[in-house]
Amino acid sequence: MASVSHYLLLVLVFLDSNAAQPSCQPGCTCSEDSFGRTLQCMSISLGKIPRNLLEELKQLRIENSPLYELPRGSFINMSTLEHLWLNFNNITVIHLGALEHLSELKELRLEGNKLRSVPWTAFQATPLLRVLDLKHNRIDALPELALQFLVNLTYLDLSSNRLTVVSKSVFLNWLAYRKQQQPGCGAKTVPILVLALHNNPWLCDCRLRGFVQFVNSISIPVILVNYYLMCQRPLSKAGQLFHETELSACRKPQISTPSASVTVQMGHNVTLRCLAQASPSPTIAWAYPLSMWREFDVLTSSAAEDTALSELVIPAAHLVDRGNYTCVASNSMGRSALVIALHVQPTQAPAAARAPPLPSEGEAYIDLRVVRQTVRGILLEWFVVADGPRDPWFTLYIASDATLRPEVVHIGPGVNTYGLEDLRPSTKYEACLSLEGRPARRGRCVVFVTGRAQGELAELAARERLLHVAVVLSAALLALPVGAYVWAAQAHCRCRPGGLNCCPRRRRGPRCPRAVPQLWDCSYAGHRAPRGDGPGCRDAEGEAHRGGEQDWA
Repeated sequence: MASVSHYLLLVLVFLDSNAAQPSCQPGCTCSEDSFGRTLQCMSISLGKIPRNLLEELKQLRIENSPLYELPRGSFINMSTLEHLWLNFNNITVIHLGALEHLSELKELRLEGNKLRSVPWTAFQATPLLRVLDLKHNRIDALPELALQFLVNLTYLDLSSNRLTVVSKSVFLNWLAYRKQQQPGCGAKTVPILVLALHNNPWLCDCRLRGFVQFVNSISIPVILVNYYLMCQRPLSKAGQLFHETELSACRKPQISTPSASVTVQMGHNVTLRCLAQASPSPTIAWAYPLSMWREFDVLTSSAAEDTALSELVIPAAHLVDRGNYTCVASNSMGRSALVIALHVQPTQAPAAARAPPLPSEGEAYIDLRVVRQTVRGILLEWFVVADGPRDPWFTLYIASDATLRPEVVHIGPGVNTYGLEDLRPSTKYEACLSLEGRPARRGRCVVFVTGRAQGELAELAARERLLHVAVVLSAALLALPVGAYVWAAQAHCRCRPGGLNCCPRRRRGPRCPRAVPQLWDCSYAGHRAPRGDGPGCRDAEGEAHRGGEQDWA
């Protein structure tokens, strides 16, 4: 009887001990040996670190899972954890407080993830960390104070990342931190640090000079896994080993030019050149008064090592292009600027010979452009340079295929934009700008086509059918004798001198036939264009017609 009761007691104790322990994570493997308790989760769909884990867990291994981040407090119940393996997951972000409560952690492996950066101050919560494996990630920077909280580190693997430039101070500071943690001890007692830095795209210019010197003179307590670090950029040093590379000191750009004053005839091409010597290689930009309106091609090439040549090409120079052109070269050490003065001389050659790309009227320069467009509207903007102390008035002509004459708008000084609304969809328009009522000239115009509104497809189809009928009627009229439509001969309309509007509306009737105006000769005598009719219209026989309300055909 005593033996039976003893057996039952053992069973109850066993059941009670199992009930006190949490169950293993589904899909994972739990084990316990002399090393301690271990949890392994391999190739399962695990999006975050499990919370209800074994007590006094010593090792956690999660690999090949969709785990993409380590948020704050991820290991809140794992204060006894010493080894954490999170290899070959999709971790892209480690939050600043992710490693809290891991004061006993000695090994952290994050191989094969997608980390671009590491919150190095987070290692303040892991003072006993000795092994940090970060290989095969996307880390592209290593701050100078990255290792300040890793004084007990003995193995750091940053191989196969995207490091291009590293300061030698990163490791010199680390050695200084370690000595501070061991007061009164000699340098020989400092633990050895094994460092892996190979297979990174090193940029061998002046910024890497100190690190290259450190690697070439490295000695205990730092040991490199692979001493054959290789340059990948620039092309002149690609493939060279660190111990074969000589790098110059960094310096700010020094700029020179073949000529600081350039003179060119109007209508001729001109090229401004700027030569910059700097280390690292500089970037060059140009600044000039009309940079917002006239964009010129800039060609930059490498003339020699640490030397860049920039050429600004001005085709068919105009008088408005004259002025100072500033070449600005900059790099990480500073910037320098050089001014080149461009002088454009007018020429007496005929306009057809020099063919300037932009029209001119005296000393005037006009640049008209479209800055915004919708289905039924458009916004025009212009830039004008003209001689004279005062701001000029402008006259804007808007014409389309659907109208017989252009709309004329007079705009006061100080305005450089104009918006058009309620335009016809799917219609070609032409907008021209002139100074103070002068006739618009070719080259000062912009042509645009409005979009097609979805709700007007039926209207457009009807217009196409109407156009088809018009074509049929035109074919029929061509078969009539010539005398049947002599009355439809075209006549020129001209405004009288002093008139306020272009080509007044023609009266319905045979004496002013429907014909497309062939010439506009307008003048402007006020600040606003009247909406009424002009003084009269002359037909082909020279007879003048006057009237009140007249209609356009």
